[in-house]
Amino acid sequence: MVSFIRAAAWGALACIAAVSPVLAQSADDFPKKPIRIIVNVPAGGGVDTTARLLAEQLQRRWGQPVTIENRAGAGGNIGAQAVATADPDGYTLLATAPATLTVNSVLYKQLVYDPTKLVPVAIMAFSPNVFVVRHDLPVKTVADLIAQAKAYPGKLSYASQGNGSTAHLTAELFQQRTGTRLVHVPFKGTSPALTDIAGGHVDMMSVDLGSVIALHKGGQARIIAVGSPRRIAALPDVPTVGETVADFQSATWYALVAPPNTPMVIVAKLNEALMEIMRVPEIEAKYATLYIDPGEGKPSDVADFIRSEARQWGEVVRIANVKLD
Repeated sequence: MVSFIRAAAWGALACIAAVSPVLAQSADDFPKKPIRIIVNVPAGGGVDTTARLLAEQLQRRWGQPVTIENRAGAGGNIGAQAVATADPDGYTLLATAPATLTVNSVLYKQLVYDPTKLVPVAIMAFSPNVFVVRHDLPVKTVADLIAQAKAYPGKLSYASQGNGSTAHLTAELFQQRTGTRLVHVPFKGTSPALTDIAGGHVDMMSVDLGSVIALHKGGQARIIAVGSPRRIAALPDVPTVGETVADFQSATWYALVAPPNTPMVIVAKLNEALMEIMRVPEIEAKYATLYIDPGEGKPSDVADFIRSEARQWGEVVRIANVKLD
């Protein structure tokens, strides 16, 4: 199936290249000018940190400036639109969290760009989402959480980075799978949400491990489960959510995508460089400190993964009837 998809993509691009001098370019001289990576969230978060780390390595590798430009707002749509309308030459790229590529087309009544037309380049990083509760909540396990939520329906609160965020949809999936009812408290980003978790103002959150591990270790909050398929080395004694709620998985991932109709030869060259960079010992060590794992796969594999994620989380949005303007 992967080989078929790849062959079809090459055939389509060959036809396009015949009528477009931009798309007819070779990868041999790429890059010959600065590359700009638009990050569609504010500086300082996981997407931004990972993109800056890889941009520095690409700059070293190719001897061309690779700059980061933060264009946050509208659930990531401002930055995504800028890339969707950029020249398809590989010199403008988008670094984004999942929602832009998986659920924004379902969440928003109208988008001025088509997320499915953005060309997947690579997954920059994966991080398991973990369930974290305020330190004094009388909940030690997922089973405890379910029991508490059912005993007091509509009383337990959960934080998110905003409507439609990974944290929001993970909690919606949890409610759908367990028959519980929680109260959503949206924030403008991860940091203020975790501040209120640590302050005891919100009961729980699903969030990437790297963002909350310090609070867990410091006793200001407590991780009760991980959203990965298996237990993780950083928290070997913490069970998965799936050990209680069958087939439950949730992860945060950061993708790099290009404008529609970007030539596959350029996309493939970017992908190959990133796959090699992420396996350099220096970068592997840095990833470990951030509690993230490197991405893998060729562009066609990344496209398959994104489509799969879009199906799962799009269904969660539809069932929950989440809509944004």
